[in-house]
Amino acid sequence: MRLTPRSFLWRTILMILIPLIVAEVIIANAFFGNHWKRVHATLARSLAVEITTMMNFMDNGDIQTAQTMARDMGINISVNPKLNRPSKNNNSSREAGLLATELSGRLKRPAQIYIDKAKRLVFVDVPTKDNQIATFGTSLYRIYSTSTEVFIIWLIGSILIVSILITPFIIMHTRSIRRIAKAASRFGRGLDAPGFEPSGSKEIREAAAAMITMKERLNRYNRTRSDMLNAVSHDLKAPLTRMRLAVETDGATKQDLLRDIDRMTEMVNGYLSFARGEMPEIEQATELPAMLIRLARDAAPDKNIETDFPDEPAQFYARPMALARAFGNIIENAARYANKTIRITEKDTTDQIEIIIEDDGPGIPNDKKRDALRPFVRLDDARSDKTGGTGLGLSIAQTAIENHGGQLFLENSDLGGLKVRIVLPI
Repeated sequence: MRLTPRSFLWRTILMILIPLIVAEVIIANAFFGNHWKRVHATLARSLAVEITTMMNFMDNGDIQTAQTMARDMGINISVNPKLNRPSKNNNSSREAGLLATELSGRLKRPAQIYIDKAKRLVFVDVPTKDNQIATFGTSLYRIYSTSTEVFIIWLIGSILIVSILITPFIIMHTRSIRRIAKAASRFGRGLDAPGFEPSGSKEIREAAAAMITMKERLNRYNRTRSDMLNAVSHDLKAPLTRMRLAVETDGATKQDLLRDIDRMTEMVNGYLSFARGEMPEIEQATELPAMLIRLARDAAPDKNIETDFPDEPAQFYARPMALARAFGNIIENAARYANKTIRITEKDTTDQIEIIIEDDGPGIPNDKKRDALRPFVRLDDARSDKTGGTGLGLSIAQTAIENHGGQLFLENSDLGGLKVRIVLPI
């Protein structure tokens, strides 16, 4: 048997109402229970003293004083030889129990208590010395306070009011989570979720935004795979066809065959580099300045390397080999196209690291910056027709940066060339 509901809505309602009910029950029992008992005991003792005092006057024959005292206290006295009462009195009832106890200890004679709940009256019958019955009638509120019952009713009412007020908010909260679940289900089937936007509380919006980012990364991942397969198929087919024709016709030299083999090797190495960029790696505490300086010296020994690093660079956990591969590709790209200067800058804040790598080369036109990040896309017209490469460098770098939760931006540099800005979270 399942005791807890499956729905997040009902679980949340129970999480709020159960502690509220338990707290109110504890307050009602611990505080108002004792308060209610003390109030009733005080009321019963007060009325018992008054009845005992008036009975003493009546026993002494001073009925006039007893009646005057009763009138001042809001009590009606009547003396009758016989009364037609129910067979069972209310001495043991919740309302009159304490009064019966007080009277039995003070009057030293039996007292019968009867309650008329419809009229909210209480009657106390006490036998006199001359074998008659003195009846004391007064309001039931003289011995029983209903304030505690009213308080309990208000407690129950407050629970209902809270339930009514919180239910719409929980429904809105649940609706946002349900929308995320539906969108995630569609994303998992390779479909889009038109009209889906982050909504709800801050945490739910962050979860929805993260899911949208994940969907975009998956789409880019799939596009990258498709572009890569198309590029490999196209670029390998051409040299293979030339080599086949050359072998069949004996029309190729050794240098031509080696050139085609080198091109194919470059393609395969580029594919392997791209694949290695997404291999798992253990995160380690990392500082970037030493890594960037080493990569720049290896990639551009003949260039002027300008650096601007903080005195105490931020340390964060990352996959150093993946980052080294990403920054290495960016720096090699800058070294390939830079005329004289490469500038590397690091700016640290409390929650992120910003790395800027820029060169004084020809740069990339704004309308081609998006294509520059696609795999196997080379912008030779924007750079140089003498450069090699497979068009994977920036794509590998972007994948590695995004795998660390960061972003890569291509901008124009003050040096005249390309500025690559990388933002990494700490």
